[in-house]
Amino acid sequence: MRLDFKVSPDAAGQRLDKFLRRRLENLPLSHLYKLVRTKKVRVNGARADIAQLLAPGDEITVHVLQADKPPPQKPAAAVGQDFGILYEDEHILACDKPAGLAIHPGSGITGETLVDQVRAYSERQGLHIPEGEFRPSPAHRLDRETSGVVLVAKTRQAMVRLTEMFTRGEAEKSYLALAKGRFQKEEGSIDLRLPEHQQSAASKSERGVNMQKALTRWRKLEGGAETTLLELAIETGRTHQIRRHLAAIGHPVVGDARYGDFPFNRQMQRQLGLKRMFLHSARLSLSHPLSGKRLTLVSPLPGDLRAALTRAGIQWKTELSLKGLGERPTARNLRG
Repeated sequence: MRLDFKVSPDAAGQRLDKFLRRRLENLPLSHLYKLVRTKKVRVNGARADIAQLLAPGDEITVHVLQADKPPPQKPAAAVGQDFGILYEDEHILACDKPAGLAIHPGSGITGETLVDQVRAYSERQGLHIPEGEFRPSPAHRLDRETSGVVLVAKTRQAMVRLTEMFTRGEAEKSYLALAKGRFQKEEGSIDLRLPEHQQSAASKSERGVNMQKALTRWRKLEGGAETTLLELAIETGRTHQIRRHLAAIGHPVVGDARYGDFPFNRQMQRQLGLKRMFLHSARLSLSHPLSGKRLTLVSPLPGDLRAALTRAGIQWKTELSLKGLGERPTARNLRG
């Protein structure tokens, strides 16, 4: 099967892989790269390079198997909305994502994703997007089982600027996590390099495991008999950084099915009624990508996590500082 795309002025300037990822979202990334390597992708009739920059009017041809063709999109009216809205204007949409909702389609992901729901929501609001133009997309990632703030770019200008801001660490993100065990210190940091999460086998064979710098700061908020509620901030955006760092120091996130303490998780499920990982993206503070106005986006702790804290003997306070781990608690609150 042959798919044809023409690069519009709005889509120009992108790398080929990014252009195709937006249009073939149900295709695994590894498969997309294989199509390019095996000359199944051509730009203006010539063999394509995965990193080449596209110009207005470029014609792209992709040869894929019928089974790889993206399924037809559901009409916007038939797509649900599981996320809440924390803030919205013409350039950005701040979502309050529930646990269990994946952000992007991918391997093992079935059902609707945040991307599907956000785009359907925008269409229902009257946002018409011509074929091939930029569509609302998350500017950063959040694990499927992590709840909380996710920022979506509604325009290409916003996405370009937000990508720069997140890459440079200009956005301040605060998380809440319930960790196994008790912490003696009130605050600290974890400065521990982590193996690159998606390093290819060929890369490992050629240059060994790529260890990436990673720094996580934490503050103890409240402690129970067997668990501790932490506020955390990451200064590097490595995949699963908080989960991997807490596991590395012997205090994994309660309910973490990948890096956690599995017998302890089963015990906590019985005692706390906790059916998912206790990790919540509670606060995101950054400058507006277009106006420069400072925004502070806060997601209240979900009811299932508040109930788990009560059962753990941890008093949930409605006043918590999420202003920065270098400062002591102030009257700047997170509503619970």
